[in-house]
Amino acid sequence: MRAKSVTERARRAQIVDAAIATLAELGYGATSFKQIAARAGLSSTGLISYHFKGKQELVDEVRAEVHRRFTAFVLDRMDRADTARGELEAFLRANLRFMAAHRPEMVALLQVRPHVSTADDADSSTSSDDDHRKMADLLREGQSAGEFREFDADAMAIFVLALRNGVLARAADHAEVDLDLCERELITMVGLAVTKG
Repeated sequence: MRAKSVTERARRAQIVDAAIATLAELGYGATSFKQIAARAGLSSTGLISYHFKGKQELVDEVRAEVHRRFTAFVLDRMDRADTARGELEAFLRANLRFMAAHRPEMVALLQVRPHVSTADDADSSTSSDDDHRKMADLLREGQSAGEFREFDADAMAIFVLALRNGVLARAADHAEVDLDLCERELITMVGLAVTKG
């Protein structure tokens, strides 16, 4: 298979960006190649079909691209704290700030999540397992350093990630959610759950 040219990669990126914006505005059910082409300023839907085999490939690429952006955003804000609690707070803060700064991407991700292909769904499950493992490891690190109280780190990781996911899902469905307030309350709640005394 030949490598894609710079122009082809740029066109694919343009189509994915238009798909993200369209999915965020209209939802999965109402999104079509016609709306995506119009938003991207393309002369026909044939240009989308040239770059993507079908809606499924485009959906999978939207999921992968948003996940790449999200991961880069969060990782860029991690590994700066000297403590496990600081890293935990940075993780939660980065997640909610991505939603605040990139709401269309998160809405699009939640719209396509039920429709990703089996291969992408397996990647998503692996990513979820990886998130859980990393969170549990961070919690154990905090326990070993004496920052956190004794608890089952695997169970606490489930709770912390579920709280984060709940805020992101609610904010995706309800633009009026105050993410600054949610950030403060989430960090306080998780801090109270993990710290001693």
